[in-house]
Amino acid sequence: MRWKRLFIRGFSEIQAAFSLNTRNISPVRAAASGVAAASPATDCQEGSLKLTARRVSVNIAPLARPAQDLAQEPPRPRIGLALGGGVARGWAHIGALRRLEELGFKPDIVCGTSVGALAGGFWLAGRLEGLEAWALALTKRRMLSYFDLMLNGSGLMGGAKLRARMEELIGGARIEALPAEFVAVTAELATGHEIWLRSGSLVEAIEAAYALPGVFPRRAIGGRWLIDGALVNPLPVSVCRALGARIVVAIGLHGDALGRLGGRAERLEQTAAAGRQLEAVSRGGLAERLMLKKLFAPTGPAPGLGTVMLASFNIVMDRITRARLAGDPPDVLVTPQVGHISLLDFDRAEELIALGREAVDYSAPRIARAIEFLAA
Repeated sequence: MRWKRLFIRGFSEIQAAFSLNTRNISPVRAAASGVAAASPATDCQEGSLKLTARRVSVNIAPLARPAQDLAQEPPRPRIGLALGGGVARGWAHIGALRRLEELGFKPDIVCGTSVGALAGGFWLAGRLEGLEAWALALTKRRMLSYFDLMLNGSGLMGGAKLRARMEELIGGARIEALPAEFVAVTAELATGHEIWLRSGSLVEAIEAAYALPGVFPRRAIGGRWLIDGALVNPLPVSVCRALGARIVVAIGLHGDALGRLGGRAERLEQTAAAGRQLEAVSRGGLAERLMLKKLFAPTGPAPGLGTVMLASFNIVMDRITRARLAGDPPDVLVTPQVGHISLLDFDRAEELIALGREAVDYSAPRIARAIEFLAA
């Protein structure tokens, strides 16, 4: 029985020591340790573990933060917006961006490829309204007048007229001065490497981002020849992730269908008419007019050279987009239903802008849920 007496005595000493320590716990030390200070005048709060012998409660809630931490709100997760390429279908980005802005969506990172870089850059520069007005004023004849043929260069078009128009709209805007982080995705011609333009002239970055091989000349930036980034990353979700975006919303222009290639009778007639208009306004010689006719005015049932080039490029973009999104999907993918609109329908801006707005309205609940869930 001796061992029982020793055990009882030892237990009594431990209990006495515990009682002494709990009486001496200060409120600050108690909060830091998760143990509430003993107070004979107050009962334990609901949800606490109660030690009835000494009226000591142990709070199982998370440890209290210091006062200075309570004054600081935890930083919200960074939000990224990825804008894909799609030639004329890119006008849908205008409607989508305007609607996102109306809904209070403010990304920390905007990454654009091809026409996505054009729309995203104008948006961050505060010139989206000017881009929209220009797009809405375009007719086939007016758009084709920007196609300054350059038969002896690296592309069919020189691009000088489009550059001049962009400079009128956004001036000498610099990427590093934009209110959010901006990346124009391009590809290096020599190596095929994906190049991210994150500083410098906004106009130059946009030019490089839409430098479609064979159509627009490659652009030299930083000692590299750069071409359209859609050849390597048509919808730059991965760029947003790499720059620290926890939440990524992507607007892709290849979600519904590849679209018409221009083989239907009504499309041929429209394309042929546009070719005749461009030939009429061209100031070039015979060789230039013949090239314009070849590009935009097919005479048979087959699509013209320009349509074939862009449609082939569209197929490549679609397949690369599907492959990349399979491994790194966005949290929300917004897909304007633009597959029925040709890649050369720059004069259908009003319809495309409306489709962009409609797509955002459809996806808005999913965007809100994703932000709420991932920000928790």
